[in-house]
Amino acid sequence: MCAFNEQQTVSQAVHEVLAVEYPCEIELVVVDDGSCDATADLVAGIRDPRVILFKHEKNMGKGAALRTAAALSSGTHMVPFDADLEYAPEDIPRLIEPILTGRYDVVYGARLFGCNTVYQSYRYAVGNKVLTTITNVLFNSYLSDMHTCLKLMPLSVFSSLALRESGFGLDTEVTAAMLRLGIRPFEVPVRYFSRSHAQGKKINWRDALACLRILLRVRATPKRRLALPVAHIGLSGKTPLRPRMGQFSYPAQLSGRAAFEAVDQVGSEPHAVTGWRRAADCH
Repeated sequence: MCAFNEQQTVSQAVHEVLAVEYPCEIELVVVDDGSCDATADLVAGIRDPRVILFKHEKNMGKGAALRTAAALSSGTHMVPFDADLEYAPEDIPRLIEPILTGRYDVVYGARLFGCNTVYQSYRYAVGNKVLTTITNVLFNSYLSDMHTCLKLMPLSVFSSLALRESGFGLDTEVTAAMLRLGIRPFEVPVRYFSRSHAQGKKINWRDALACLRILLRVRATPKRRLALPVAHIGLSGKTPLRPRMGQFSYPAQLSGRAAFEAVDQVGSEPHAVTGWRRAADCH
């Protein structure tokens, strides 16, 4: 969960995620991306051993925060979840089910246009559809919703991608890179309750243009340059799951602080961060 100035919703979001009954053990890594409000303090006050809080000293972008969260994770899979309550955490177990059957490694929670969704802006909804269609044409895929936040995937896959974006563009880059490498996500319908810019939504038309630029860049990038031959970050000794499609290499793994220090070798920019702590140990 990446959060930037989300003091109005972050506590409820964290509690709702923790209240769900999952078919496996989970941890919730919350990265406060340099918030200037009480976001970090509110998360620190949540006394649950499953919660891990990390704070960037300055705002570095959602993509940078997500890479930090992945580096600190100790499980085998990851799924981003926004702190703004636009998605329902009760849908997460539905994404996990196809993984447990062993049939799929990457599962997306697709927002179906006009079904179990509320869009505050028609232009935003149509813009997402247009960009998804462009993606399908460029990569010969058939996604319903490329910009969904709920992208469940093995940490090994995420850490093996040569990602360059540090802002909202990372969301586009991850999907484009996987499609370019031949990985096709399995989609599960989820609910969506959008908020307006007045309510704190941060994405705008400039992000749509950046998305198009990223799609074209990734499509023109040779496949060999989209996967990194580096140690998997943050699995704490657990065996990474290999994707069913694509060419990846997973040498020896790292864990603990060594794993986090290695994140700068994976990301495009250095991370300015402070020490991590478990929210349950904070007062």
